[in-house]
Amino acid sequence: MAYSHVNSKGQTYYLHKKDVTLKGGRQQTIYYFGKEAKEAAIDELPEGYMVIENERTGLPILKKANK
Repeated sequence: MAYSHVNSKGQTYYLHKKDVTLKGGRQQTIYYFGKEAKEAAIDELPEGYMVIENERTGLPILKKANK
């Protein structure tokens, strides 16, 4: 089951993960939320991250948690 977040407007978003190659050749993992759970959806939050919400649009954003 994909990790989901319900925003303040009552909309459900699902967390996805994608490995990309940057211009310099470095590999990086990006996380993003979508309205539908697709193949790239992941089951849990990555360790050290938390979900915040854009106040204006209600879109969830993944942010590194302060230690």
